[in-house]
Amino acid sequence: MTAPGEAGWRRPLGRTGLSVTALTVGGAPLGSMPAAFGYTVAAEDAVRFVRAVLRSPIRNIDTANGYSDGESERRIGAAVAAEGGLPPDVVVMTKVDARDGDYSGRRVRASVEESRRRLGLDTLPLVHLHDPEFHDWGALTARGGAVDALVALRDSGAVGSIGVAGGHTPTMARYLALGVFDVVLVHNRWTLVDRSAGDLIADAAARGVGVVNAAVFGGGLLAGRSGATGAPTYGYRPARPETLTAVMALRALCERWGTDLATAALQHSLADPRIATTVVGASRPERLDQLLDSAAAELPTEFWSEAAALAPAPEAWLDAQQEPPAP
Repeated sequence: MTAPGEAGWRRPLGRTGLSVTALTVGGAPLGSMPAAFGYTVAAEDAVRFVRAVLRSPIRNIDTANGYSDGESERRIGAAVAAEGGLPPDVVVMTKVDARDGDYSGRRVRASVEESRRRLGLDTLPLVHLHDPEFHDWGALTARGGAVDALVALRDSGAVGSIGVAGGHTPTMARYLALGVFDVVLVHNRWTLVDRSAGDLIADAAARGVGVVNAAVFGGGLLAGRSGATGAPTYGYRPARPETLTAVMALRALCERWGTDLATAALQHSLADPRIATTVVGASRPERLDQLLDSAAAELPTEFWSEAAALAPAPEAWLDAQQEPPAP
């Protein structure tokens, strides 16, 4: 069981020195991204929601410079200002993003400054290199490039810690092997139906690197929602037949054990001692209570044994094809 007040609720984030709660609110929906999530979020509703988060047991918020061209950060910053400042135990983590194809060291420095102003924070406690799999490895890792710029920002004290955040796990493993990142954030690849990130998580844990697991509902499929188009998707792409078959079987398993698929999907991540915090996108205050209830649920060992047997074979996972996306 993972719930506020329980031993597993507060966890160290690798070697960063940061203490995080087991749950993190994902801020992507807050900027209003209907193409990705299928619904809009008004600015006042987003600010109201973040204020509720700041008063809740969940003490981490995840966002990015590029979410709705900075609108997620603006709304979080407005909520922080309305609350009179960021509570000292809250960690806001953000990500640097390219702009118009520019992912240079200069762009990274500008992205950090933009995020700092929008959020109203003098120092950003954790900044990730965002979605590097969609950009050229050589350019990002060149001397004076994006990775160098993030390292320099950390070393100067302009940011607290740095991480790498993305999906394609072979690419993520390559960045992790550079040995400069404090945290790794991976999405959609460590869930009830996809274990692509198994080796990455093991490597990060062995290195003392903090692990953040995001999109444990696969974009909504494991929470009972379809994609923005109404068709079933997993990891922002059409769900494979093997994945859909596994989801149906897992849903039936949950019904037999008196729980629901969303709770099991969340618990799968929360119960892993290698994962410091699990990011779940949300935008409605009532969602916080639902998440906390799911976090406090207890599922027996027998349930997990049956669930593991229902997971699709590796050939159906997102990273079954090792080639990275084209830059």
